[in-house]
Amino acid sequence: METALITGASSGIGLELSKVFARNKINLVLVARNERMLIQLAEELRIDFEIDVNLIVKDLNEKNSCEEIYNELKQKRIEINYLINNAGFGDVGRLVSSKWIKQEKMIQVNITSLTHLTRLFLPDMFRRDRGRIMNVASTAAFQPGPLMSVYYATKAYVLSFTEAISDEVKGSKVTATALCPGPTLSNFQKSASAEKINLFQRNMHTSKEVAEFGFKAMMKGKRVAVYGLVNKTFAFFVKFVPRFITLFIVRKLNEAKGNNN
Repeated sequence: METALITGASSGIGLELSKVFARNKINLVLVARNERMLIQLAEELRIDFEIDVNLIVKDLNEKNSCEEIYNELKQKRIEINYLINNAGFGDVGRLVSSKWIKQEKMIQVNITSLTHLTRLFLPDMFRRDRGRIMNVASTAAFQPGPLMSVYYATKAYVLSFTEAISDEVKGSKVTATALCPGPTLSNFQKSASAEKINLFQRNMHTSKEVAEFGFKAMMKGKRVAVYGLVNKTFAFFVKFVPRFITLFIVRKLNEAKGNNN
């Protein structure tokens, strides 16, 4: 049986992706900080789908975490066929009043750890001429985001990086997919202190819907997968809209509900 490694697997899109892979009889290596949630999820998946589930409790903000994950799996002789870089978080507010330690951790998790894990596992996939990588970006990747400047910039990196990797492995049986969901019902809003911003006041897709879509797109080898018609339309047309208009619209979306400043 094949094995998928999923980061940020204890909640949201990562949790739902774990269920999708399990349903398809793919063994799992689940990575997250929340040990209690991981244990609960693993027990559920083992019983429901009769697959092997390995847990690695790790904070991807820690400098050596990626190498520790890779080395642990090497020691256990677990071959990773699917790498799902899902872990990430955001923050709302002006950069001038933000806490640097949170911005630094965001860059570490959203960019550095994602890149490092890809660099560690990609050579093995390339050597076997088989494997799939899915990096969870966002519709935030398609434009700058006032009041969430660092988060939007990290997701732009994820999109650009994944597209480049996808081109580099062209001709092999290795693929790289950037999954770009829009606002999604998950723990993201709470961790980013974003519950009250306008962007999250409209009907949102569920983590399950996004996970199902992302899995299918990855299995088809799609380079960029944007979920939802509205999101696809916006991602397309933003290329042709003057930058100052885009900045105005995104800022309004990222302001708290009722805030006209």
